[in-house]
Amino acid sequence: MGTQAPRPCKAPGCSGTVRGEARYCNRHADQEIEDRRLYDERRGTSASRGYGSKWQKRRKVFLALNPLCNDPDQRHEGVTVAATVVDHIKPHKGDEDLFWDPNNLQALCRRCHDAKTAKGL
Repeated sequence: MGTQAPRPCKAPGCSGTVRGEARYCNRHADQEIEDRRLYDERRGTSASRGYGSKWQKRRKVFLALNPLCNDPDQRHEGVTVAATVVDHIKPHKGDEDLFWDPNNLQALCRRCHDAKTAKGL
């Protein structure tokens, strides 16, 4: 696997660069921590978003019945990968019926789920 090209630091006016998952250079690393804190504060807890004990039970049963990643984008190239996430195929955006609809759920691995989420689907 090749090395990733450096990217610019996200801090306004900074000429520093970052590699990997980082968004800010070492000089502005505390800004990344603050950004995460503010994001988490606005987002609320998982329970406040509907992912409390009832969801955890549903998730456990769903993954037991669907243990493999659905691999919607064919990322795994024929390799079998365990599912670890129960994904809402269509984002529920607070719609209780869509949230609990079993036909709106799919089993994904973390990699596939994160890629889908990053695309805004």
